[in-house]
Amino acid sequence: MDSLPPLATGAHANHCNRCLLGLPSSQVDIDPSKLALAFYCLGSLDLTGQFANESTNTSDKESWRQWIWEQQTQGPSGTGFRPGNYMTTNVELTNLYSESSENSPHVILTYTALLSLAILRDDFSQLDRAGIIKLLQACQNEDGSFSSEPYGGDADVRTTYCAFAISSMLNDWSGVRIEPALRFIEACRSYEGGYGQVPSAEAGGNLMLRRLYSILMILGGPTYCALASVFLVGNGSRLTSDERKQTVRWLVQNQASSGGYRGRTNKEADACYCFWCGASLSILGAREFVCEWSLSKFITSCQFKFGGISKAPKEHPGQKFL
Repeated sequence: MDSLPPLATGAHANHCNRCLLGLPSSQVDIDPSKLALAFYCLGSLDLTGQFANESTNTSDKESWRQWIWEQQTQGPSGTGFRPGNYMTTNVELTNLYSESSENSPHVILTYTALLSLAILRDDFSQLDRAGIIKLLQACQNEDGSFSSEPYGGDADVRTTYCAFAISSMLNDWSGVRIEPALRFIEACRSYEGGYGQVPSAEAGGNLMLRRLYSILMILGGPTYCALASVFLVGNGSRLTSDERKQTVRWLVQNQASSGGYRGRTNKEADACYCFWCGASLSILGAREFVCEWSLSKFITSCQFKFGGISKAPKEHPGQKFL
């Protein structure tokens, strides 16, 4: 068996630091999703040991924490985190919002903000917990799904997962009507055993926030979001034995001959799905069905020489690093 190429952790850390400093004009479309980008970069720096070995300056970590807290905004529908200062770093943003605001709090970015602050070892003394619970209540729809914003926005299994994850992190489920949400998730299940973003949609491993949050396009997984939500609330038993087997089978079939995972049936393998499909198998207690050596070989073949991991071998990583 061939040896695996080394994971270039130093180069990947440099790539993340460059992205935290600023992006080229070619990436202007993700300007409204700065907070999501920060989450991926900070998570990658932590995973590559940059925080543990003190390779990152304390002043940098403090400035990142301060910027994230500046995105916490309050209003009549509760408290959450907004995407960030749009198109400029100089505009003064108020920490209040209303229905006419263009920068209202976003459920998915509240999720990434909480995770980013945890990565930075924040004490969360500034967190308006009650306000976040109120935001979740305002975002839940009659069918059990969650809209991304209190005044509308995307409503599917992605935002539902983020609402569940936020509730789990806060250890407070009072902002979620759990049973309707679980019924919505069950309605997203497809005949293949995977889950679509909404009922009757194609099963996919790809977490899409469309153009507005293109950084999250690589977060593969309506299927991951659905499974993680069910297990976060402690209802894994809602999946019957046959349903679990069907989902495991669908996920296993999506590991391509290259070792990478496809996000959907008959699509090309993509590095981002390697985590989300693999994590779904782990949630289901079926990790032994992952061909780990082939998977690792595919990931290392997607490394860019100057840092970053592209979605496929010989492609440019852009702003995406997993």
